[in-house]
Amino acid sequence: MIGYVTLGTNDLEKNAKFYDHLLKELGDYSRMMEDEQFVAWGAMNQPGLGLTTPFDGKAASVGNGVMVALEAPDTDTVDRVHAKALALGGQDEGAPGPRAMPGFYAGYFRDLDGNKLNVFCMTGDGQAA
Repeated sequence: MIGYVTLGTNDLEKNAKFYDHLLKELGDYSRMMEDEQFVAWGAMNQPGLGLTTPFDGKAASVGNGVMVALEAPDTDTVDRVHAKALALGGQDEGAPGPRAMPGFYAGYFRDLDGNKLNVFCMTGDGQAA
């Protein structure tokens, strides 16, 4: 259903480096497309993540209530990606741990432009992670 998600940035080079390092924690995700205004990570025919300076030339701003969720294979990866985001200068928005829905384990953070993301996994046991 989802082809890709694009986040706005005011510093493409700086935030692209953030995602270069962060997404490697989730697997072999490298840049698949880029130009002077846009960078995208992922693989063709799979959902991807893009970063762009706004087309209208105005400053990028964070959408209130907008969040991108990155799926991880297990809780160790959730913990590692969340820690990596903070080490790269991201802001903590909720430490990794079990959430209200049984089996849902997630950590929340903001990137260098303030975009909110989470990294999550389903533990598969139907119980709180």
